[in-house]
Amino acid sequence: MGEVVGVGLFSHVPTIMLDQDIRFELNDGKEISLVPGFARLKSEVFDRLKPDAVIILDSHWATTVEFVVSSHERRKGFYTSDELPRGMSSLPYDFLGHPELAGRIADEVSAGGSWCSAIDNEHLPIHYPTINTWTYLGDGQRWVGISLTQTGEANDFRLLGEGIQRAVEAVEGRVVIIGSGGMSHRFHSLSTLRSHESSDPSHVHSPEARLADEARLQWMREGDHRRILEEMDGYKQFAPEGRFGHYLAMIAAVGGPECVATGELYSDYENSIGTGQVHVWFERPASGWVGA
Repeated sequence: MGEVVGVGLFSHVPTIMLDQDIRFELNDGKEISLVPGFARLKSEVFDRLKPDAVIILDSHWATTVEFVVSSHERRKGFYTSDELPRGMSSLPYDFLGHPELAGRIADEVSAGGSWCSAIDNEHLPIHYPTINTWTYLGDGQRWVGISLTQTGEANDFRLLGEGIQRAVEAVEGRVVIIGSGGMSHRFHSLSTLRSHESSDPSHVHSPEARLADEARLQWMREGDHRRILEEMDGYKQFAPEGRFGHYLAMIAAVGGPECVATGELYSDYENSIGTGQVHVWFERPASGWVGA
C-alpha cells in the first residue's frame, strides 16, 4: 500500500532557470529566495524522505474536457519554452515515469465522477513547471505529470485529488505530490513590467492581492486548510494561477478541509512581475494527514 509522505506548493517561475548573474541583475544585486529554497528542499526534504514517485500538478498544462495524466515509462528530450525561449532554451530532461500509478489515477478519478485519461504518446508536450521543478528536485524518482483543466471548478479539483489519494494507496511506494504554481497571478503591463522585476513583494500587482496571498500563507502555516477552502470564492478576484487548482487538488489528496498539516516556508513570499510566488512544504504529520 502506497503513502503520501509530503506535499508542496512550489513556484516554477522562469527566473529560476536564468544564469545567476542575470538573476542578480534583475533582483537588485541579490539572489531570489526561490533558488536556495529549492536547494534546501532537495537536501533537507527530498534527500531525507527519498520518495519513489513524484506527482506534479502542472498549472501550465491546461486541458479542456478532461484531466490528463502522463503515463510514459520514460520521458527524455530537450525543452524550449514558447513563452520565454530566451530564458528556457534546449533544457535537457530525462526521467522515469510511472505507468501503473498514472493508469490508476485516471481510473480512480473517472470512477469518482470526473473525467481523466492516461496518455503515453511520445509526442505529448511537456511544460516548464514540470521541467523547472524536476531540474532542481529530480534524483531518480518516477515522475507523473497531471494537467489542470481550464474548465475546472473547485469540486472538479477535489475529485481529482481524491482520485489521486485512492490511486496512491493502491500502488506500492512513497509519494510526494507537488502543486506547481503561483498564488495571485496578475502581471504588470508590458510597458511597465521591467520596473517590477525585483522579487520584493511590494511589486506584487496590488496591495490587496498581496494581503490575500499573505493571509492564505498564514493559514497554511497554521494548518487551517478548511479556511482556505471556505474562502476560495473571495480569493478568485485575485486570479490565483490555474484557478488555484494545483493547491486544491493537492490538498484534497491529503484530507481536504480535514487536513491538519502545517506549512513550512522554504522561500520568502516573492514577486514575479506582479504575481505572488512561494515554496511551502507540508510534511505528513505524525498523527496522520487528518489528525488523530
